[in-house]
Amino acid sequence: MRGARYFLLNKPYGVLCQFTDPAGRPTLADWFPVAAMYAAGRLDTDSEGLLLLTNDGDLIHRLAQPACKQPKTYLAQVERIPDAAALLSLRQGVVIEGRRTQPAQVELLDAAPILWERPVPIRFRLSVPTAWLRITLTEGRNRQVRKMTAAVGFPTLRLVRVSIGPFEIGDLQPGQWQEVPPAQVRLLLSSRV
Repeated sequence: MRGARYFLLNKPYGVLCQFTDPAGRPTLADWFPVAAMYAAGRLDTDSEGLLLLTNDGDLIHRLAQPACKQPKTYLAQVERIPDAAALLSLRQGVVIEGRRTQPAQVELLDAAPILWERPVPIRFRLSVPTAWLRITLTEGRNRQVRKMTAAVGFPTLRLVRVSIGPFEIGDLQPGQWQEVPPAQVRLLLSSRV
């Protein structure tokens, strides 16, 4: 698309993944100053991390197609420590809302990742440990990671998207953004889109 622009934004916790809200809740417009942009994929209000914003409607449409299968990687802090059976179920796909999810890459992390502090801390209980998972999906169903971990008995407490296809969050802090050159987007996504 001629005149297309592309941006990576680290969406903060508690921000709606849209630019307006009649109820006056925080939106992307509170963090991102470029007009006429749209999110290529969404994050829930209580999820954080990487968004691709663009005015390229064709790209948004192509990325939404199941055949595109751009991998998206998340860091999920879950309640309790998942056992081997739960990890295997997540990898093979679990049934949520009557449909099995696609296989996912799932890794139990040895230590908590280094992330920014969240403005609203997660609930902490001395008697219930937490663990961190790195989960890579190739589909994008509504609240999918949260529903998957809950389905195997380990509810998600915090969820941060760290990559979309070839794009990574890098050093972007919550609310920070950077522009991506169109040539880089075309080159990096051409094999998948």
